[in-house]
Amino acid sequence: MNKTPEKVDLLFETSWEVCNKIGGIYTVLSTKAKTLQDLYKDKTIFIGPDVWTEDNPSPYFTPSKTILKEWKAKANLPKGVSVRTGRWNVPGKPIVVLVKFDGMYEVKDQLYARMWDLYKVDSLHAYGDYDEGCAFALAAGAVIESICDYVGIRDKNVVAHFDEWTTAMGLLYIKDRLPSVATIFTTHATCIGRSICGNGKPLYDYLKGYDGDQMARELNMESKHSLEKAAAQNADCFTTVSEITAIECEQLLQRRPVVTPNGFEQNFVPAKSKFQKARQAARETLLNVASTTLGYKLPEDTFIMATSGRCEYRNKGIDLYLEATARLRGRKLKKDVLAFVMVPAWVGEPRADIASGLEAKRKKQLPDPVITHSLHNYDQDPINCRIHDIGFTNSKTDSVKVIYVPCYLNGTDGIFNKSYYDLLIGMDATVFPSYYEPWGYTPLESVAFGVPTVTTTLSGFGQWVLGIADNTFEDCGVKVVARGDFNYDQAADHIADSVEQLVNADDKQSTTIHKSAMETAAKAAWSYFIKYYVEAFGIALQSAAERNGD
Repeated sequence: MNKTPEKVDLLFETSWEVCNKIGGIYTVLSTKAKTLQDLYKDKTIFIGPDVWTEDNPSPYFTPSKTILKEWKAKANLPKGVSVRTGRWNVPGKPIVVLVKFDGMYEVKDQLYARMWDLYKVDSLHAYGDYDEGCAFALAAGAVIESICDYVGIRDKNVVAHFDEWTTAMGLLYIKDRLPSVATIFTTHATCIGRSICGNGKPLYDYLKGYDGDQMARELNMESKHSLEKAAAQNADCFTTVSEITAIECEQLLQRRPVVTPNGFEQNFVPAKSKFQKARQAARETLLNVASTTLGYKLPEDTFIMATSGRCEYRNKGIDLYLEATARLRGRKLKKDVLAFVMVPAWVGEPRADIASGLEAKRKKQLPDPVITHSLHNYDQDPINCRIHDIGFTNSKTDSVKVIYVPCYLNGTDGIFNKSYYDLLIGMDATVFPSYYEPWGYTPLESVAFGVPTVTTTLSGFGQWVLGIADNTFEDCGVKVVARGDFNYDQAADHIADSVEQLVNADDKQSTTIHKSAMETAAKAAWSYFIKYYVEAFGIALQSAAERNGD
């Protein structure tokens, strides 16, 4: 049987973020989809959770009555598991199966016992979202099994790819039930590594001294860590997104993964003929919202920067971003600086006074001019508290203003009403000073739109940039700031220095930096990076062939 990676007869990829935009994994899969379609046209099936309702439908999913119609009519799925089939509204329009998994809760204990017997997965200490992730993963595994039974997989090359711990139970299910199927497990960030960092412990200087199982017991992460470790060790091919995370996986999960760096799809960026118009529209929106929030009109040449991403105050370096922004106030800046913090939190409603001010096109002083939406935990939110502790007042005489946008920018937030990408193109810079960042899609997205970015040596993307270019804005549109466990103060100064350089750059320098940023993004296109996944398919298929005696 031919087990070359080019001959993949059926490829499943399962993730909680299929048609469900939460974080960076959505970007990985949605931008990779077109390249996979080019390689394996409609042989790729993405599987995601059906967490949507008629009142709240997925904006990313187009249902179809014909896709997999014959299978659906005969699918023998567990009680309480149902599916919807269609296509994902991203370049490539891949086939998607959305799975309703409620029925798996009733049988989870039996399945957990089976996974303990087979793989020593400890579900006894589970809490929080563990059951939800596992119920979805097991239902997804049942869907894959059903499709494979229907189409017949004898003498076929079938790959089942699972992303993150939330799908790990599905991989183990397939390993048990369909041993002829090649499995791939990708960890985009280890559960225990993220937890170590999130609990304020130093990860990097002490990594070689950490035992993953011991730390899981200390940090009450036993079930998730046990599940992730079992999937990593039992997958036919185990992958992660960067060398820095590969080292972490080898130490904490006790298996060396294959590195498959994340690319980007240029189709998400407006064509050259539409680029300037899109940038101008974004700047108008950003400046209009800011001027309404602040109560006075900002200059047209205001330097606009932002940080964004998952709401992890320390891991994503939001604390360091605010500290560096505060230090900008003492610098000689040629322009006013408007610094956004675009990080979804426990958001309430869009502020009515800002919304009405935008509609009336009037500028008047508003209370609390540092935030665009209400918060359910206003006095406990770490970003909001830090902005006020630093003393940002956003008065007209302040050279640096900060505005917190604590919501998902999906086009329906009630204030901007534009997607993140539609706003990103209007920025002059972005800053992502991460402490824990296995890859770092936000800086890659930024340079794809020609926006220079600051990141750190603790991000996979930052390490990749250092390997291909000089560490200057002029050469690559990126500045990679050295960050470790104990250099917070120096890193804050270096970030402030980098932003100051961009603020004070002349037009010629800015044009060069913009061009260099886009050239760097082009080098990270999926057309270049997909080869790493094709190699992973080959490794997985070879492992499955050896297991089955082929």
